[in-house]
Amino acid sequence: MATTVFGEEVAAHYEAWYETPQGRQADRQEKQLLRWLIGLFPGARTVLEVGCGTGHFTRWLRDEGFWAVGLDISAPMLAQALDGLLLVRGDAHRLPFADGAVDLVVLITTLEFLAHPQEALAEALRVARYGLVLGVLNLWSPLGLARRIAGLFRPSVYRAAHFCSVWELQRLVRSVAGPQAKVIWRTTLFPWGIPRRPSSLPWGGFIGMAVVADAKAG
Repeated sequence: MATTVFGEEVAAHYEAWYETPQGRQADRQEKQLLRWLIGLFPGARTVLEVGCGTGHFTRWLRDEGFWAVGLDISAPMLAQALDGLLLVRGDAHRLPFADGAVDLVVLITTLEFLAHPQEALAEALRVARYGLVLGVLNLWSPLGLARRIAGLFRPSVYRAAHFCSVWELQRLVRSVAGPQAKVIWRTTLFPWGIPRRPSSLPWGGFIGMAVVADAKAG
């Protein structure tokens, strides 16, 4: 995440959003989708979350039984993380890890805020043995439209975000991983919670995507 976007003011209130009714619902549905995608890599034991912010999903990954470490460039966001997490301050474009250092790399609402997402994906693939799990805000969804409109009229971190569609995200991934890369996606966060499970419809507000880097992952 970019320090200029996720500074002290945002960091101080970031976790509180997950305690709102909307935040709890989004959190539950996003984690349901992410759990399904991570399950496509049954051999995975170690996970790096790039753009971890306050460590919200890093904590969840740890509680799911993974050895999890979070990385973010924003010192104010990392300062809000709870004690006990393994956290590193670093740049998503230049990860301070060796090739194949972890089984999986996850980026959850991170690519939207990066200056050079292709570079970040290349770095993530370099560090991951099995592949990537991405969570991205969907350009072509009612939720994405509402957030973009709201950002026009009041200060919002979403004003700086580059939302993308399922197809744009696939093109971005394959531009780095290669045209034959195995890509699996679903969406969630539909209006009124219908459907309630991850769907192959491309209009949910949150896109989850797995990118398989190693045929031995499954």
